[in-house]
Amino acid sequence: MLLHVRVSSAAVRDPRPNIVFVLADDYGYYDIGYHGKQIKTPHLDDLCSSGVRLENYYVQPICVPTRSQLISGMYQIHTGLQHGNTPLLPLNIPTVADKIKEAGYSTHMVGKWHLGFRRKENMPSYRGFDTMFSYLDGYETYFGHERDYHGKGPYLDLRTEKGPAFNYSGIYSANMFTERAINMLKNHVSSQPDTPLFLYLAYQSVHTPLQVPDHYMKNYKNIKNNERRKYAGMVAALDEGVGNLTKALKSLDMWDNTVFIFSTDNGGQNFHGGASNWPLRGNKGSLWEGGMRANGFITGGRVERSGVISNELIHVSDWFPTLVGLAKGNLNGTKLDGYDQWNTINKGTASPREVILHNIDILYPRLGKPILNGTFDSSIRAAIRVGDYKLITGACGDDHWVPPPGVPAQIFHRENNILFSEANNIHRASMDEFNPQSFARDLTDTEKSRRQIRESKKNVWLFNIREDPTEHYDLSDAEPERVRQMLDHLLVFNKTAVPPIVLHDDPRSNPALHGNVWGPWLD
Repeated sequence: MLLHVRVSSAAVRDPRPNIVFVLADDYGYYDIGYHGKQIKTPHLDDLCSSGVRLENYYVQPICVPTRSQLISGMYQIHTGLQHGNTPLLPLNIPTVADKIKEAGYSTHMVGKWHLGFRRKENMPSYRGFDTMFSYLDGYETYFGHERDYHGKGPYLDLRTEKGPAFNYSGIYSANMFTERAINMLKNHVSSQPDTPLFLYLAYQSVHTPLQVPDHYMKNYKNIKNNERRKYAGMVAALDEGVGNLTKALKSLDMWDNTVFIFSTDNGGQNFHGGASNWPLRGNKGSLWEGGMRANGFITGGRVERSGVISNELIHVSDWFPTLVGLAKGNLNGTKLDGYDQWNTINKGTASPREVILHNIDILYPRLGKPILNGTFDSSIRAAIRVGDYKLITGACGDDHWVPPPGVPAQIFHRENNILFSEANNIHRASMDEFNPQSFARDLTDTEKSRRQIRESKKNVWLFNIREDPTEHYDLSDAEPERVRQMLDHLLVFNKTAVPPIVLHDDPRSNPALHGNVWGPWLD
């Protein structure tokens, strides 16, 4: 692929760039145009082609862990958020918005928060953002912006920094959040033209419930599955929103001085969520690549490289030091697990990252017995990446290869009510060379592997992800010494972990006690 070097405009008002970070929710790996053919994403594709596409980029399997690591720059074992979807980022941990604001930026948050709202101090407007237009919990309806409380309600979950945001019922959230972000950009240009800006736009799209205006589905009448068709429409609305946002940045003369990042928060929800992570193994919530390998790219006028695919190892925790570095901020001794990746992205240098701790969850139900003495207990749910190799231990989560949408299955097998296909069983050295019509393996090894897991309580898997990105070839028996080395890595990390935060339902949080609106309930 040809490399183009972009020369940024010299007429910039501040040597520091505007920073716009867009996060999609539950967005499947296969469901962006440059990875799949069924769903069209022209705006995302164009943006990606004008910048640096990240093809060795990882987030976390579920929502809160990714958002917490983006905002804190710390592994979830160091924030207490290693178990489940616990929405409570401790108040003693500085946020990326805190540090960017300290550097003199105007900071704004639009969309999904999901990092705590027990007290007002937990909310975005107290965690470094000058303004917020956000819903606080993990999901809600797309038109009413509401969710139930134990079957009662529904109750509004939408706020600004000044209080509940009423009068938005009936406005589709992707359009609402895009419009709010654009208005914020306009207000910034008119009131603070010489101040750099940080915008964190966390779309609700494309998380369940599957809801979208009908006109976004007009190009997908050929999709027979109702969930997939709605999901495709939701992706279309997301793509349109991102396109409108970037159009506004350009019309406001901000683009040439902007770094624009797009990321997903975890893998897509295959079952009942309409998404596809093909050809990756696993689903949202699992420690397989389908749960954590993310769609992501970085572009904008301040990114020097264009039309580039980067295979350097990057993790969501790396955005904290990278963005604070761009803002010329001071980390002030902040404890971080992320690395500054700006030169990796912008100059093409090697990533400073060699290891990713995907997680260690000591509270998750254990599987089997430890395979080795004197090292990490392999019955504990955990995963780690060291160089090209990945080790998974304990209960790994859903391990299926779900067929790509629209590809007819030539051979199928039903086991535990899950449909398997010859289309699931592929192996290739390069993700870029993938052809979904080429089926390179039969079903036998898959059946054997899954039967082995079920019968023997197997709890260790080792893969060379560079050579085997779809995780078909378990190397744990062939490379016992590497297994031990990686278990030792997990042991060292586990010694640094803080106790997991466990939240219990608090009846005082009932929105009926607070004006029928979700919000803080503790003084």
